[in-house]
Amino acid sequence: MEKAQINWIDDYFNNYELHKHAFKDVVCQVQSEIQKIIIVDTYNYGRCLILDNEFQSAEMDEFIYHEALVHPSLILHPGAERVLVLGGGEGATLREVLRYKTVKKAVMVDVDKEMIACSKKFLPSFHDGAFDDNRVEVVIEDGRKYVERVQDRFDVVVIDVNDPLDGGPSYMLFTMEFYQIIAEKLKADGILIVQSGAASVSENDAFTSICNTINKVFSHVFPYVTYIPSYALPWGFSMATHNPSNLDISGDEIDARIHSRITGKLRFYDSITHHALFNLPKYLRSDIQRQRRIIRDKDPLKEHYPGIPTESTNP
Repeated sequence: MEKAQINWIDDYFNNYELHKHAFKDVVCQVQSEIQKIIIVDTYNYGRCLILDNEFQSAEMDEFIYHEALVHPSLILHPGAERVLVLGGGEGATLREVLRYKTVKKAVMVDVDKEMIACSKKFLPSFHDGAFDDNRVEVVIEDGRKYVERVQDRFDVVVIDVNDPLDGGPSYMLFTMEFYQIIAEKLKADGILIVQSGAASVSENDAFTSICNTINKVFSHVFPYVTYIPSYALPWGFSMATHNPSNLDISGDEIDARIHSRITGKLRFYDSITHHALFNLPKYLRSDIQRQRRIIRDKDPLKEHYPGIPTESTNP
């Protein structure tokens, strides 16, 4: 009896390393005006979102990424009411923000309306109805243009755009000049959080460059890392603020705030996880200290990926 053919999709880390996922079928494949959107149903990680040939998130473990991205800042803030999310087209970042009873307004800005349409239809567990919450305003616009024109100020800004791929939609959202604009849109005790790329031994130049660049704008920057199984890599985040006085709280207080502020149950984040996130390994602390690159508008960070085949056996 012949074995059934298994289709594989390649997730490139760089030109010399990749991670392969076996998948059942292609759920959605759209070439929008902005990017190529692919959703595949994998055997190990459920539905996976891929943008411009780069894996973004997986149904099985997206809660790790999104809880790590959102909760440290919103728990440490004394009581965030207005939150800005740049990117996050799956709706999962918005989902986590909306857990907070203090949040009165959440603005989500995404450049690609097709991405949001695909998420609503094919990724229901990711957004969990977040787009329909009456506290939400969804804006279809380039994130930088929105921040440049908006007059509002926010308690927390979450930047959840895809990595700065050459030719992609987000590389101008990683520059020092952009972070300077963001700083002006934060309230006095506001917090910025940025998804900052891979943070492994061999692949952390983007992460350390982003940390170094943010450090030129904000007086207090706190990099942190967690392992994402579907990425097969440690992943980096950067938290920044001009007012660190609110950040020094005990583990008991973190857990008390989770209990009092959040609706629903978290699967990843609590006080023990919080402190683990910020305890970086020695090699990574050293690499951050050694990094000298400042990402600027005139010299933006651009990453290159070999791409994923799109023949009939692969999306």
